Amino acid sequence: MSLSRQQTLSLLADAGIQPKRKYGQNFLVDQNSLDRIVRLANVDQGDHVLEIGAGLGALTETLLSVGAVVTSLEVDPDLVTILRQRTALDHATIVEGDALTIDLNVVAPPHEGPWSVVANLPYNVATPVVLRCLEEAPQMTTLFVMVQAEVGQRLAAGPGDKAYGAPSLRVAYHATASVVGRVPASVFVPQPKVESVLVSIKRSAAPAVDPDDASEEDIFRLVRQSFSQRRKMLRKSLAEFVNDETFQIAEVDPTARPEELDVVAFGRLAKALR
Repeated sequence: MSLSRQQTLSLLADAGIQPKRKYGQNFLVDQNSLDRIVRLANVDQGDHVLEIGAGLGALTETLLSVGAVVTSLEVDPDLVTILRQRTALDHATIVEGDALTIDLNVVAPPHEGPWSVVANLPYNVATPVVLRCLEEAPQMTTLFVMVQAEVGQRLAAGPGDKAYGAPSLRVAYHATASVVGRVPASVFVPQPKVESVLVSIKRSAAPAVDPDDASEEDIFRLVRQSFSQRRKMLRKSLAEFVNDETFQIAEVDPTARPEELDVVAFGRLAKALR
């Protein structure tokens, strides 16, 4: 079912194109890895799936094989041409567009029910694409993404983890995330220099902080300010916004550093400022 290494190279050669570095194109050529992605993503018959970064369609085929209703988004017009010519993908909806700018609610209409996102995301767009799905498209209830290991660790990190930062908090505001597997560089063409990981993100029933207590905007204003000076104590990094009395009301230690706080604690600070 999957495109072999040679088939992948032949498809590209026949089209007269090479993998484009600007799009971070590395094509997965191992069927066991493709099957594993679909299994861990928990995609089943009739599920609406938005695949971001369809590439040459290997994962698209695997999603179709389990009966998913697939919309595949691809930014590279050269690859879109190939995707639309492959008869194995006739039952997928192929959309040319950039996941950073396209209207997600048009390509994944909310009225069709919940959507799953399955994506092989390059390093330079992985975090903004994930955050955009979480923040702009609530019908996307699960995201299963393959990303560079460093990025995946950042998305799933919790307080105290080395990779923990503002993106971790933005994910945690909307969802729970965990790294559920690793993918070696050897199963890609061309072979990247880094290992990839699989990250499962499941949207929570409600935001981690009640919007009636503190707005998302107010919370992340504090998050951005504190992480811009992450080595400083909160008392210093947030001195412009928060005094000792506010820290006390919020039950937050003013000598803590931002990587010690979860999103709920930042929510208490934002609420105390109201």
